[in-house]
Amino acid sequence: MPGPGRDGARRNGSDDVNSRVRIEVPADSGFGLEHLPYGVFRPLGGPPRVGARLGDSVIDLAVALDDPMFAQPTLNAFMTQGPRCWREIRERVRDVAEAELPAGAVYPLRAVRLDLPIQVGDYVDFYASLDHATALGRMLRPDGEPLLPNWRHLPVGYHGRAGTVVVSGTDVIRPYGQRRSDSGAPDFGPTRRLDIEAELGFVVGAGSALGQPIGTGEFADHVFGVALVNDWSARDIQAWEGQPLGPFLGKSFATSLSAWVTPLDALSQARIPLPPQHPEPLPYLRDAAGWGLDIAVRVAWNGQLVSTPPYRRMYWSPAQMLAHLTVNGASTRTGDLFASGTISGADRGERGSLMEMTWGGAEPLEVNGVQRTFLQDGDEMVITATAPAVGGGRLELGEVRGRIAKAA
Repeated sequence: MPGPGRDGARRNGSDDVNSRVRIEVPADSGFGLEHLPYGVFRPLGGPPRVGARLGDSVIDLAVALDDPMFAQPTLNAFMTQGPRCWREIRERVRDVAEAELPAGAVYPLRAVRLDLPIQVGDYVDFYASLDHATALGRMLRPDGEPLLPNWRHLPVGYHGRAGTVVVSGTDVIRPYGQRRSDSGAPDFGPTRRLDIEAELGFVVGAGSALGQPIGTGEFADHVFGVALVNDWSARDIQAWEGQPLGPFLGKSFATSLSAWVTPLDALSQARIPLPPQHPEPLPYLRDAAGWGLDIAVRVAWNGQLVSTPPYRRMYWSPAQMLAHLTVNGASTRTGDLFASGTISGADRGERGSLMEMTWGGAEPLEVNGVQRTFLQDGDEMVITATAPAVGGGRLELGEVRGRIAKAA
């Protein structure tokens, strides 16, 4: 059986296994050497394997590094090796990417299919934006305090459904469920208030044992990288079922994840202090390392930019989220995914959900000349983001895209 180098060269259309190529990357590319996100791709007629993106090309790491750890259908085998290995591999990838690569190790991005990059273990979604929580509180409790009493004391979250996390580009089928009718009684049918939530996801690489909490200072020892998330939401189903418990069928039908995971080290220039937290969190939640992130998000609806949520305003950091997630002794596993919750800012043009952008449907947006509130069949939502890059410029996180399909 031929080794990965021969196989890669043949699948890439090269008969000369010794031929070499150099990847040319435009200076303004968000996928340069300072970034090198990881994903899983399928060459035409070939099996899935791990790659790194450089410009508009994918580097087959099993071939480029001559390492069978990357001839895998997910990133999990690599991620479980831990932070020392992650950094060593990142340096090796940078070294080979700067040089000429075997022709069989390089594929045009347009010529491959991208798969879900990780085997998701557990999925947890948080509610970490003060602006988002305040806006929803004002809508839902107009005569009361916007924030519930616990919100400033802990990162509120819920456990989602790992089996319905799908890769960017997968159609989202409009879900069915119970909704409250005008009479106040429930009826059943497809959601009429289908929404998005623009979020940032954090991928656990090195897990933790049952009964061993992860401190905020240990965040980088466990989290492999970040990826954009769209946590699709059926607001009418959610409103009826969420009394008194939290999200269930209104959320569990689909969560879209980018095909590219940005290594945590690539975001070193994006690190910023957290916004002030009042009152001071309990000791286990104090984040001395300050894992605020300066990430600028963009939300496009059918090709029109409708919002630019700023991640830098998030109240709770991912280190605090992970610490709270595990403080009761809950274990984590390679491939666990936890997301920030909706990223929103103070202004209408910075909100990360249609619920906020349209104020519950009362203030429609004009999208391509039409007044719109919630998603219709055939609509496409695309979430993108940029962050400061090492050495200047900005890196581009892998997009998360989804189109709404008619209810089954």
